[in-house]
Amino acid sequence: MSIPDKIRQDAKDRDLRVTVRIGKDGVTDNLISEMEQQLKARNLVKVKMNRGLFDRQQRLEVWDAIAEACSAVVVDSRGNVAVFYRT
Repeated sequence: MSIPDKIRQDAKDRDLRVTVRIGKDGVTDNLISEMEQQLKARNLVKVKMNRGLFDRQQRLEVWDAIAEACSAVVVDSRGNVAVFYRT
């Protein structure tokens, strides 16, 4: 999937608010459901996970798993924050 430059730019914007948080329960069905609803309402969803929940490699795997479950792509990820996009 090709990501438009405007979407990449918006994903890196500091004003984009975190709308989904991954807590101590990790990735749950409810989290995926919430992501689905938000991706239907808007193209970009910013997700933040609690610190220490996963190590660096696991975080990348979690982002990929969420993207696959929601039919989305990870536009940007830095540390505990990732931005997902779906058309």
